[in-house]
Amino acid sequence: MYAVEVRDHIMIAHSFRGELFGPAQALHGATFVVDVAFFRPELTVEGVVVDIGRAHEALKGVLGPLNYRNLDELPQFAGRNTTTEVLCRHVFDKMAEAARTGALGAGSDGLARIRVTLHESHVARAWFEADLSADASSLQFLS
Repeated sequence: MYAVEVRDHIMIAHSFRGELFGPAQALHGATFVVDVAFFRPELTVEGVVVDIGRAHEALKGVLGPLNYRNLDELPQFAGRNTTTEVLCRHVFDKMAEAARTGALGAGSDGLARIRVTLHESHVARAWFEADLSADASSLQFLS
């Protein structure tokens, strides 16, 4: 399996509901390094997994509306704890959409899998990974 990965970062504010989160229930900031890996079993006729420039632009487009924002105020996260895992899934869904609509360039329809990793710090990270051929209904968020 071939893979390429692009990276960017976001700075956000958010708070969590629930005793599990202790002091993180209060509004706090976080900076996440975001990696998105694209996988395919064979290279395109041009010899690439995906156009890295377009992939990076797509990632910037996904992260832009979140950067320097309080996620508690964004409608797409209403009623949800914006944990690192939830944010991974959000970015995955948007990048999968970019792949399916051709926004990543010619050959993006041949991508097999995407993995989104958010690094909370140098010692903690989370990711969401799935096949692009998976039935979208099987990948729905649980309420």
